[in-house]
Amino acid sequence: MAALRSTVVRHALGEGAPFLRGSQRRWAQVHDVRFLATHKEPNRVTEKYKEKLDKKAKEEGLRDVNELKEAYKDKIHSLRTNASVPGATAPRVSTSPFPTPPPPPRQPDQPIDDSAFTTPLSSAGIKSSDPPGVKTLSSFIDVEKTLELPQKEIEYIWRLRHAQDKNSLCAVIPRAIYERVEDTAKRHPQFILPLPREGQGAEIHFLQWTFPTPTTTTVLFTHLAEFKLRGEYSQPHTTVTHHLDLAAPKGLVLLQGSVVEGRGITVDEGKWLLMCLQKFYGTGEEQTPRKKLLEQFSQGDGGFKVEELLEEAEKIS
Repeated sequence: MAALRSTVVRHALGEGAPFLRGSQRRWAQVHDVRFLATHKEPNRVTEKYKEKLDKKAKEEGLRDVNELKEAYKDKIHSLRTNASVPGATAPRVSTSPFPTPPPPPRQPDQPIDDSAFTTPLSSAGIKSSDPPGVKTLSSFIDVEKTLELPQKEIEYIWRLRHAQDKNSLCAVIPRAIYERVEDTAKRHPQFILPLPREGQGAEIHFLQWTFPTPTTTTVLFTHLAEFKLRGEYSQPHTTVTHHLDLAAPKGLVLLQGSVVEGRGITVDEGKWLLMCLQKFYGTGEEQTPRKKLLEQFSQGDGGFKVEELLEEAEKIS
């Protein structure tokens, strides 16, 4: 996708912008200033040492300095070539077929004001080892203070924290239930779930578990049609993260997610998929039709049937 964007940008700036070419002054030239500054020096050097050069020419049996230059032309060229430094005393020559990348953006002179964050970065507990883009629980609440609260208050605060976001998904899961879900997820990190559409049957969605840090697990939901078309470059419409920071001390796992607008899914439909996920992944060790479907999908078993998937998803429990 990055290569595609690069091609589009080059096309827009090169071939797709005739108004830029029309206003270009054809007599204008671009020079490497460093090259000009160093390569205009020979004339000044010749004037400074003219007498010595004339004397050297006569000793060599030559008429003037010009014949002396011609006689030593190859040697002068060799010395200049060996002494040149690309980018400093000579133009930089690139053998790459690709254009030189732009310089990195300049860092801001002033430090970022982090006062707008819910939790100051100094106490956020963000580790440099965390993958970029992963929001830990410290990004949402003060973990140390939350540990001092009872379970009921933690649940209330967590739901209140996301109440203003119309696209958010939020839940508090008992540790025992989550551990069953996670155990199943590690054995079956990919699966599909149906989303019933009134009068249109069902739409199939692809889900994938990831475990970016020891205290976070994430589920990505994507339209199956888009995943088949774009693979790893497909864009998820719903992302759900489980935060495990309070699992051991408080017996709770805090769930937070969001549904992206304009991707063909509503928040209620996102909740439906989340409920289905718990139905299939919270089965535990007992052998059930849902567990059988998970195993068939993971093994690529030809006996996997979408009809059975729909039937199990629509069951109340």
